[in-house]
Amino acid sequence: MTQDPNRGGSFPVILASGSTSRRSLLTNAGLQFGVEAAHVDEDEIKLALKAEGASAAQTAETLAELKAQRVSRRYPGVLVIGADQMLECNGVWFDKPEDLDHAAAHLVALRDKDHTLLSSVCVVRDGVRLWHHNEVATLTMRNLSDDFIKDYLVQVGEDALTSVGAYQLEGRGIQLFARIKGDYFSILGLPLLPLLDFLRGHGAVAK
Repeated sequence: MTQDPNRGGSFPVILASGSTSRRSLLTNAGLQFGVEAAHVDEDEIKLALKAEGASAAQTAETLAELKAQRVSRRYPGVLVIGADQMLECNGVWFDKPEDLDHAAAHLVALRDKDHTLLSSVCVVRDGVRLWHHNEVATLTMRNLSDDFIKDYLVQVGEDALTSVGAYQLEGRGIQLFARIKGDYFSILGLPLLPLLDFLRGHGAVAK
């Protein structure tokens, strides 16, 4: 797999994301694809959508399509995958933490509570949305001690800044939780099984 966006047209599929987790999911599934991160002002879009009364789920879907549309302009005839994820807890939307202090504040705010992860994936070709899928997962964080949070962030370091909620379930982040309800791949950032089913139907994955 190449990550050179200038060679993206040589692939039937492009992932419009800089997420290492999404990239790994597709790679491990055996897909051949190009990668080009979509440059959109997510913070500004979220603020505008929230002001208009959009839900977190609607916001994730809008951002997923916008990312795919942005990259699709450069690659005629190519299936472009856009994805986004929103975390909501008691009506508050959480973004990726800016630094480790911010990550600690996220974990303090989420501990001993249920929160919702809303994941959306969209496929666009030639500026037309062909398909989208949304998934919802509910996660219950343990009543983490301050010492545990401090030690956890020392152990994971900058990796805590790469996802909303400051955790990765595929690593030490699993220790943060008491209960998890939802699709594992969607929690990692991509509703993989329905996406693969769509791609099979369009000849991008072998049947």
